[in-house]
Amino acid sequence: MKKLPVITIILMILLPHWLSAQPGHTELMNAIKQVGANFEDLDHRLDVLEKKIDDVYWYNKVGDIAFVDKVYITGPPLAKEANPAAQGAGNPVKFWNYVFIPKDADPGKKYPLLVFPHGGVHADFDTYYTHIIREMISQGYIITAAEYRGSTGYGAAMYNRIDYGGLEVQDVDASRRYMIENYSIVDSDRVGIVGWSHGGYIALLNIFEYPENYKVAFAGVPVSDLIARMGYKDQEYRDLFSEQAAIGLPADQNVAEYRKRSPAWQTSSYQNTPLLIHTNTIDEDVNVLEVEHLIKSLKADGKKNFSYEIFNDLPGGHSFDRMDYREAREIRMKIYNHLNLYLKPPKPFRSVSDLKRAAYGFN
Repeated sequence: MKKLPVITIILMILLPHWLSAQPGHTELMNAIKQVGANFEDLDHRLDVLEKKIDDVYWYNKVGDIAFVDKVYITGPPLAKEANPAAQGAGNPVKFWNYVFIPKDADPGKKYPLLVFPHGGVHADFDTYYTHIIREMISQGYIITAAEYRGSTGYGAAMYNRIDYGGLEVQDVDASRRYMIENYSIVDSDRVGIVGWSHGGYIALLNIFEYPENYKVAFAGVPVSDLIARMGYKDQEYRDLFSEQAAIGLPADQNVAEYRKRSPAWQTSSYQNTPLLIHTNTIDEDVNVLEVEHLIKSLKADGKKNFSYEIFNDLPGGHSFDRMDYREAREIRMKIYNHLNLYLKPPKPFRSVSDLKRAAYGFN
């Protein structure tokens, strides 16, 4: 839920007692509520503007090495319709999806695909990931990044369709299916999924739910245990979940729902997709205890085809392996080595120097 300006909140709390004794108090209260609604609407409109500006930035930042496109596709219908009898109720949810294709791709050949869900409870695939997209493109990967339901930059309706750990997972898999069905140069036998934070969470749930669809996976600092997360986050954060139409209740009133949406509690569903997990002991967003629970659960279930690394006190906290310093690039080399082993891109990096030279043009 969008935050209201502090002054509006104060007015809405304090004024009713005073207004109740004033003539026309109902009209005044309605006016105050309308001010709050107008600010929320403005917030979404600014998000839309920011997204359009960032899209231009994508072309400027990676357009020299990649064809960049944004396509309109569909995922499953809403889990719960406000009015099931309304016109259009039950229709598939429409959302935008980024496509990045190497400019030097040969139309007569097949290339591996990376499915790349963005992070954030409410966020979008923005140019924060520019350097990583350049690294992937430089190795010959095609990338798809879904702006799944709940993403910001597309207005209030899309924002309020959020389904954390629910149908957003199917939206992301729909982006994989779209690429295979619409781009002949995509090799359907060489598809991987990668993500950080909430994106890592979606990557985990995708290989749990659709193990046959992905050859390999990487989950960086993944949200893993929503029950624990509701315990160490503040009330404002908890409200982001309980106010979702698809969830509807706080964790203490529906533990089973939060457990169902937590990878650490669903590891029995993990099959055999080669999986690499990274986390950091000083992550300020996803407490390391969540990822430790995930790892322990995988071990307890006797799962074998995963590996992990818990990094100690690395600078950057939650973003430690997405930073631009050398140590972070060395860690990303480990990620690429893991992906490349199974997806075999045409120009795999061999060293950090290759990474810098190919993606940035210098050593």
